[in-house]
Amino acid sequence: ELPPSEFMQVADSTWLVLSVVSNGREPPGCQATGVTKIARSVIAPLAEHHVSVLMLSTYQTDFILVRERDLPVVIHTLAGEFDIYREEGGECVPVTCDDVSNGFLKPKPPASPTLHPVQSPQTRFCVLTVAPDTLPAIATMLIDVLFYSHSPPWDAATGSQDLDSITFFSFSLIEGYISIVMDAETQKRFPSDLLLTSSTGELWRMVRIGGQPLGFDECGIVAQIAEPLAAADISAYYISTFNFDHALVPEEGIAEVIQLLQQRQESGR
Repeated sequence: ELPPSEFMQVADSTWLVLSVVSNGREPPGCQATGVTKIARSVIAPLAEHHVSVLMLSTYQTDFILVRERDLPVVIHTLAGEFDIYREEGGECVPVTCDDVSNGFLKPKPPASPTLHPVQSPQTRFCVLTVAPDTLPAIATMLIDVLFYSHSPPWDAATGSQDLDSITFFSFSLIEGYISIVMDAETQKRFPSDLLLTSSTGELWRMVRIGGQPLGFDECGIVAQIAEPLAAADISAYYISTFNFDHALVPEEGIAEVIQLLQQRQESGR
């Protein structure tokens, strides 16, 4: 319903949402959260089959977005390990490989993925939720932060921001559930009794992937971060945006994460 505008850029592809549900089959004692849980079983296989994904971790769960034209490859790739359903009229209907076999082509083996640079600003972040009925109480403040707060100055000479700190605010409303990511300083502007977080109240640090906008055709970007973190059993929230990808990891583990990713960079050269 949005009118065309010279100020709005829209990606060509139409995307479908995959929601991964464990049905209680997660290994006992697993403490990892976010994208780490599905890195090996979903993200890595899709990268190997040259499927580009967008990731959206929220306070409640994780979503993988795939291009609609890639759905046959996605189904064939994941059907061996997952029961796959599509939603029709609010009901879940089983999907088999035969349902999407028309037009399926086995992809060519992809070239070695580009290992993009990673940057870690000093900013500390919070992952929060808010009860829908209390949203009106913070609506004005949300609008101010979303639309009227200014980002750090952009350095035209280097084409990058000063990443000692970074302005990042994510708000998602999915099936009535609200998820918010904001920096710790911005959180102080909101009423503390309305913002809900984990009992530990942990803070997160960010790893931003890419020195320039990544586009939507390349595969393996999420896997670049997800695989080494999954191997080390490190929790992560991952948010793909129009220009960059961002992974949030617990503050106390940021040094280990940077070391793991640097080792991956060096081994990939």
